[in-house]
Amino acid sequence: MKIARETSLGEITLRKYEKPSQLNKRELARKICLSLGLVQPADSRDIVVDILLTLLEARKEKKELSLEQVKQRAIKIRQENNIELKGIADSNIRRQIKKLRDLFLVEKIANNYRINEFENLSKIFEDKIQNFYIVSIVERIKEYLNEIDSKVL
Repeated sequence: MKIARETSLGEITLRKYEKPSQLNKRELARKICLSLGLVQPADSRDIVVDILLTLLEARKEKKELSLEQVKQRAIKIRQENNIELKGIADSNIRRQIKKLRDLFLVEKIANNYRINEFENLSKIFEDKIQNFYIVSIVERIKEYLNEIDSKVL
């Protein structure tokens, strides 16, 4: 008998919040991170929000950023918003960028990072997450549902 691997091949958390209004850039970036499961609602270590915002701002300039540039800009955003400098170790910055890369929002070019193809986030979400990633996860779940139905009925 063949046993399926217990390691997931893909995973996504989606949350629905109230409509965006009267939020500043950082609050909007935080809601996006919360909505996509990149950060948990009670997390105080939310450097991923500042990393995303940093890369979005660099997108305006069509600029790729090194790890150090991402870190320095994220620190500046946290300082401007009077937020503790938690989670700013290089290893954590890399881990948070990896989360963004795993969701196809960010790509690595040589040793620099940018928003995927400098594209709009709504387009990336639709093309890469909604139409590709979520569809493939739903299809696999359906395969498991059909398999159990065939074995139990």
